[in-house]
Amino acid sequence: MSLIEAKGNVVLKGLLTLIGSIAILITPVTTQAVAKQSLTWAGCGISKKAFMTEMAKAYEKKTGIKIELQGGGATKGIRKVAAREIDLGGACRQTLEDPNTLSSHTLERRVQMDPVAWDALAVIVHKGNPVGNITLDQLRKVYTGRITNWSQLGGNNAPIELYVRKGKISGVGRTSRELIFYDYDQEFSSPRLHVEKSTGPIEKAIEKDAVNGIAISGISSAKRRKVKLLKLEGHEPSYENIKNGSYLLYRPLFLVTHLRSLDNPEILKFSQFVHSEDGKQIMRNVGTVPYEDAIHLWLKYLGSVRKAQDAGLRQ
Repeated sequence: MSLIEAKGNVVLKGLLTLIGSIAILITPVTTQAVAKQSLTWAGCGISKKAFMTEMAKAYEKKTGIKIELQGGGATKGIRKVAAREIDLGGACRQTLEDPNTLSSHTLERRVQMDPVAWDALAVIVHKGNPVGNITLDQLRKVYTGRITNWSQLGGNNAPIELYVRKGKISGVGRTSRELIFYDYDQEFSSPRLHVEKSTGPIEKAIEKDAVNGIAISGISSAKRRKVKLLKLEGHEPSYENIKNGSYLLYRPLFLVTHLRSLDNPEILKFSQFVHSEDGKQIMRNVGTVPYEDAIHLWLKYLGSVRKAQDAGLRQ
């Protein structure tokens, strides 16, 4: 497949995602009473903290339908929906693609990735760290072992402890490579590298013990910790800066459903609720930007996706 065809596939994928979102938005939400039942959601903890916990409570109060929330990460959310083991998934990354065919990964096919909110990758350090800002170039050098001491960033004369998530396909791991390096296969390296199995232990380490630590996490999770959020190129990862795109490392959060989810109309009703004005207000109330409030960011985000895929095609 040529590079031009690959780029076309990325644009088509983005258009199909937008069309799917519009279809959900224009379908009327019914308030008719239904028999009490439950739906199961699993996925990334960042989506759970960004809006799902509050959304599930509000939906149960409104309809009597309980949304059972599980964790497990973005990959689990996507693949369990694809296997029809759960009703709903949460993901902070797109589906993976086969590098040879550019079709969806075998375990991630037949799912609808519905963008519902915006998150951002936040650079976190211990609250006592005097450094307040980092540039994208400096961040790349930290993650490739070319900056190894805080004094190189205007801080103390102390070695940098780099905390990263194990593997390359987690939500944070994949989108970090996508948005910062434009390369899904980028290796992270540092003389003092700490590899953790999930984002939670990384945030806890930076919060509690890692005085000289640095890491990347989703803002929806990181802002709930007692850590310092570094400015990136002079911009804080605030609600307004994410919404207007001035904070550069923004990314969509997806509600994942199976393409045959219409077998259960309650799944569609919950999707409609998330996109409704009530659902969007729930997000705003907890400091999360609803997708439709910053839909202009989508094409810019696709640009980063194309660059990352182009890098992979050139290898």
